Amino acid sequence: MRVAVGGFQHETNTFAASKADFEAFAQADAWPGLQDGPPLLTAFAAGQNVPIAGFLDAAPALGFTLLPLVWCSATPSAHVTEDAFERIVARLLERLAEVLPVDAVYLDLHGAMVTEHLEDGEGEILARVRALVGPDVPVVASLDLHANVTEKMVANSDLMIAYRTYPHLDMGATGGLAAQALADLLRTGVRPAKALRRLNFLVPIVGQCTMEEPSAGLYGLRQALEAAGGGALSLSFCFGFPPADIRDCAPTVIAYGPDRASADRAADALAAAIDAAEPAFGIPIFKPGQAVAVAMESNDPRPLVVADAADNPGAGANGDTTGLLRAMVESGAHDAVIGVLWDPHSATEAHAAGVGATIALDLGGKSHPGDTPLPGSWRVEQLSDGVVRALGPFYAGATINLGPTARLSRGGVQVVVASRKTQCADRAMLAHVGVDLERQRLIAVKSSVHFRADFNPLASRIIVVDAPGPNPADNTRLPYRHLEPGRRLMPGGPAFVPGAAATSVRS
Repeated sequence: MRVAVGGFQHETNTFAASKADFEAFAQADAWPGLQDGPPLLTAFAAGQNVPIAGFLDAAPALGFTLLPLVWCSATPSAHVTEDAFERIVARLLERLAEVLPVDAVYLDLHGAMVTEHLEDGEGEILARVRALVGPDVPVVASLDLHANVTEKMVANSDLMIAYRTYPHLDMGATGGLAAQALADLLRTGVRPAKALRRLNFLVPIVGQCTMEEPSAGLYGLRQALEAAGGGALSLSFCFGFPPADIRDCAPTVIAYGPDRASADRAADALAAAIDAAEPAFGIPIFKPGQAVAVAMESNDPRPLVVADAADNPGAGANGDTTGLLRAMVESGAHDAVIGVLWDPHSATEAHAAGVGATIALDLGGKSHPGDTPLPGSWRVEQLSDGVVRALGPFYAGATINLGPTARLSRGGVQVVVASRKTQCADRAMLAHVGVDLERQRLIAVKSSVHFRADFNPLASRIIVVDAPGPNPADNTRLPYRHLEPGRRLMPGGPAFVPGAAATSVRS
């Protein structure tokens, strides 16, 4: 079975400051850089927690002859540039045209890509692939749990399977599921019936964790409905990606069944349960000063872990806002650390000064509207090249390159400053520059949820702060313009009204 494989991953925060150009996809981060042709087949380690790696691992046992196209990803950010999108998709289609005819196509997609010229990046990719291979070739894709699924995506694919966990511990497993589903389609020759349901309220990223209720129960129901027999062959629940100002930003359910009635039945059952759970999605949000006080007043020997979620690079932020750091310093916090702060200039200055030096810096605060740098003197405690072997379950052994990195201190506060922006979802990103995590009273991470996979066992408690950044915990702070009218901006919250006065993105 000749199966063409490729992928193009980006999660787009349309309120963020920095766009994703071609170079953003060409360079490696925790995942490989752009792969073109045969190198794609050997770019991923066996068992790596990446969808295409799971597909490649499963392929030999399924009898696939793999025909490599193009694969790439970039750190979440603002829009993908038109140049990057068109160059990458053109090359993917060129590779596909070269290997035709094929028996099937697998694509590793995200589902929340917005470009400078397109609201629905993945819908356009799938439509162009479908136009090239024709209506009879099965096209299967894996999706992120945060996909904003559109009718165009569903119409131009035969099956899409989304992650079931957040933190995303099953990315590789989802690629394996996609491989098995594709093998089943090829074996039976039967295309499944499809059903798409869109929910009418947005859930902020921090309220989507599948380790907590109500998400844990809803994904359990998803599994039960899929396993019931005679119903859905595949059932996915995508939360959507709220900081994407597009019409189809919303949670969705995608069901595939042996017939339309089965697909509709499964989709309706899961969508009804999600609707009923709407009031349960709210979580408490703390002001930065409150979070610091809770940590300093705690008698628990374990650290309090604080999510600086609005400034999460994994949700399109740059990771350089100073609201929480400022509160830590001004409150006189001790045994406290925050990371990873993106500030290439400060990291360079620290490396030039050397360990033990005290230097004046305007730290962070350089990219988000309304945020400002934190001036002051900092002691350089430790330096590194930023090459980190991740040990936690989310990055799953990947090598992360933070660029030149420094651990700085001021009073009882430490900050880990890096030259490349990366979500702090692994303890090693702090520990590799000498942070003794178990001795901290407060650990602040620039992450929304993924950090929980590695930090939960360490924490006495986890709380979320309301600090500056383009991914606020309250979606009503985002100045939407293109969202479908009537969609509620928060669970139980106000409906979107086009043209209504919007608050600023400066959370």
